[in-house]
Amino acid sequence: MDRITLTGVTAVGHHGVFDFERREGQPFVVDAVLYLDFTEAAQSDDVRDTAHYGEVAQRITEWISGEPLNLIEALAVRIADSLLAEFKLQAVEITVHKPQAPIEVPFGDVAVTVHRERAGAGHALSGAGT
Repeated sequence: MDRITLTGVTAVGHHGVFDFERREGQPFVVDAVLYLDFTEAAQSDDVRDTAHYGEVAQRITEWISGEPLNLIEALAVRIADSLLAEFKLQAVEITVHKPQAPIEVPFGDVAVTVHRERAGAGHALSGAGT
């Protein structure tokens, strides 16, 4: 399966289990790997035959800055499900980073990753590790 990789999509969100996270907000960073077949787009050379990564980035920022959620796991799943529903994708891998998470020890990043496939796409991707 061909793929488009979009990294570092950043927006301020109000996700978290603590009141101050919901009140003050913080940056969230999302990486997306979009799995699809480029054959039609390569033949037509038309953006309508692929996943328009500018539109994908816009949808990701809308989810980040949208309705607050407690968990970044929930945010990752909602982004993945939304992208599968809205774009010509066979599968998607979403990583949500929370670089300013309220952790009491020094750390570089905290992130969660989800992989979702369109029904029936599993056979084509069975070799892709997640």
